[in-house]
Amino acid sequence: MKESIMEIIVCPVCKGTLELTVTEKTDAEIIRGSLLCRKCDYSYSIKDSIPNLLPPGMNC
Repeated sequence: MKESIMEIIVCPVCKGTLELTVTEKTDAEIIRGSLLCRKCDYSYSIKDSIPNLLPPGMNC
C-alpha cells in the first residue's frame, strides 16, 4: 500500500479518519500494518501491501 492513499481512504463503516500504524515498510510502500478507526474502534489489517477494508463481520 502506498502511504499517499491515506489522503483518500476512510473507514468503510462510518467514513471516519483512519490512523496508520506501520510494522513493515519498504522505500516504496507499506507491507504490514493496520488502519484504526477511533470512532468505530475497529482495526483493519494491512498484509502483503493490501489493506483489508471489509467491514467487521465480513472477513472470510
